[in-house]
Amino acid sequence: MLFALATTVANAQTPQSAPRQAVPAAQILAAMPANSVTITHWYKQNVYDLGDNKIGEIMDVLVDREGKATALIIGVGGFLGMGEKDVSVPFNSVHATTKDNNKWYLVMNSTKDALKNAKGFKYDRTNMTWMPEETSATTGSPSTSAPRPNR
Repeated sequence: MLFALATTVANAQTPQSAPRQAVPAAQILAAMPANSVTITHWYKQNVYDLGDNKIGEIMDVLVDREGKATALIIGVGGFLGMGEKDVSVPFNSVHATTKDNNKWYLVMNSTKDALKNAKGFKYDRTNMTWMPEETSATTGSPSTSAPRPNR
């Protein structure tokens, strides 16, 4: 009885953590969802125009809170990453197709020049989000060539 009393007093003195929000139990899938593809089908893949000319590379895939892919960040221009610009396009503007022995690749109905002239974005590592290039850096000065995220 003395042990039970001591345990109760010790538990009463232990700080309680904040109550957790109710989270539904996780589902375990027995089979892969129909028509799904891996993110590696998109991430770091080249994108071509309708004439099979490379116009950029997918640098990131953005998803909404429900997990639906909403946008792609495409790196365009530059040489070996220098002077490259990141632009955002709707996810459904890039389509998978096949050519030569059914080799899978990504096509977009746009041009390299159109992407180069589009509004640029930079990755904010502090907030873990993409933001317009002209947004001020944390020091208060505009950043014109922010480092690209390493993923």
